[in-house]
Amino acid sequence: MTQSSNPLDKFYNEKFPKQYQEAPAVQAKMEPVPDCGEESYVGSGKLTGKKALVTGGDSGIGRAAAIAYAREGADVALNYLAEEQQDAEEVKALIEAEGRNAVLIPGDLSDEAFCAELVERANAELGGIDILALVAGKQQAVEDILDLSTEQLRKTFEINVFSLFWVVKAALPLLKEGASIITTSSVQGYNPSENLLDYASTKFAINGFTRGLAKQVAKKGIRVNSVAPGPIWTPLQISGGQPSENIPEFGQETPLKRSGQPVELSNVYVFLASDDASYVTAQVYGVTGGIELA
Repeated sequence: MTQSSNPLDKFYNEKFPKQYQEAPAVQAKMEPVPDCGEESYVGSGKLTGKKALVTGGDSGIGRAAAIAYAREGADVALNYLAEEQQDAEEVKALIEAEGRNAVLIPGDLSDEAFCAELVERANAELGGIDILALVAGKQQAVEDILDLSTEQLRKTFEINVFSLFWVVKAALPLLKEGASIITTSSVQGYNPSENLLDYASTKFAINGFTRGLAKQVAKKGIRVNSVAPGPIWTPLQISGGQPSENIPEFGQETPLKRSGQPVELSNVYVFLASDDASYVTAQVYGVTGGIELA
């Protein structure tokens, strides 16, 4: 990160080296490595004493949320795939460096039984859950619907949509008044790309899930909101989320002429989790570099 306050060049704004990793990608091997706030995020006690469960917490946006939560005073349980252990261990060390408890729970969110186990373990090892930050997602670009396999379609919906139902159903009996549920939508949930039909469809579904659930649980004193990122530099992009030929200029089509870094979403995830957002529910917050959510 530079010292500039100009959003055009505050973070990396050059062409990315062309690169590819098999999914799930390891963030530590990306060039450049995404900025998830490891050195740049400074907390101020907004979540002191709270307990957070973050899916996809090893890398990218989930990692940024997890680091920010710890620096704001929360204990954090991380979910990720076993192949992402290297990244998860880095986040664990960062959380513990803040004097907070870090719980690592690897597993596949497309498994309903695991989703229930994830919540049970997080609740037991953290001593409760106040924040559900549901960030994990699957994205694989396919140029032609005729080439979109039923296997990919099913897996994308299981991870991006079904797991939200499974995790929330397991967690709701444990959540107390004042709890916050945060889903992760996308600019794709408003303006879908032609090669992301299945992914974009899940993001439209997440918008509906978020707004409907918010109305259902408001009477319990629980808030539900979503964050809608634009093009953010994460492992999702270089492991099939974008065609390899699109990587060098990834994000440069936005009005701010660059992709976003995960840390640029940290404060939104913190705000929605905190008591500062006590009158905020059923909302979708865009962090898109200027791409309109319409």
